[in-house]
Amino acid sequence: MGTLDPVEAEDCLSKMVFCIDTREQQTASLEKRLEYLQPYVRETLLAGDYTAKTQLPDGTWFYLPVAVERKMSLTEIAGNFCRDRKRFRAEFNRARDAEIRLYILIERSSWENAYAGAYRSQMKPQSMIASLITWMARYKCPILMCERSDTGGKLIRDLLHYEMREALERMIEVGNS
Repeated sequence: MGTLDPVEAEDCLSKMVFCIDTREQQTASLEKRLEYLQPYVRETLLAGDYTAKTQLPDGTWFYLPVAVERKMSLTEIAGNFCRDRKRFRAEFNRARDAEIRLYILIERSSWENAYAGAYRSQMKPQSMIASLITWMARYKCPILMCERSDTGGKLIRDLLHYEMREALERMIEVGNS
């Protein structure tokens, strides 16, 4: 990773492109999310559902080492923690090995709903909370929740924008040290 001056970093940030995993299903919710994620490309991602990239001054693509794993509800993540736990763990281990930091975004959800068991699953609330907090501790993975699915697109956009800004700032600092 090279160094940038502040003008180059700002130019790179303005050229950021959102990357959406090809496995994200084409739904009305995705279409709504895409209103906030412009411009975007569909690519197969190593981990997560959303990330971002930008072109550096030398023409190479810089992929943000951060991704968002989006879940549509607590019901969906309960399935990941129960019947799909081995696959879910493998994805997070792959991300960790590739030095990609994952965020989990759970739409139509809140911590209050998780504690209350307000989801469709046999998973007990104490197991849900234990799994969520264990994932945060084990993978250093922040878990974000929003009650409205249309907020998800805004949150993904802002999260990746500010993560990219910080990554580009670190490239400036490397040049100044």
